[in-house]
Amino acid sequence: MLDDYLDEAFPLGDGIVDTDAEVSCPYCGAPNVLPLDPGSGEHQEYSEDCQVCCRPWTVRVRYAGGSAEVSVEPEQDL
Repeated sequence: MLDDYLDEAFPLGDGIVDTDAEVSCPYCGAPNVLPLDPGSGEHQEYSEDCQVCCRPWTVRVRYAGGSAEVSVEPEQDL
């Protein structure tokens, strides 16, 4: 069940989970606020475009105890 998975992935604590993060674009350096989805799992990787220069990045999110560690890097050309 999904609820069982979420309980295991995010054990009850103080009830606070990061739901957004501020990162800097690896191309233009502009600050961007990214909405985070803690329900998508403890480890996430997806593409996102800069809100200023529109160039694509790879976003990696890792949750530990409700806190999100977020990193961005230029998206690799295929």
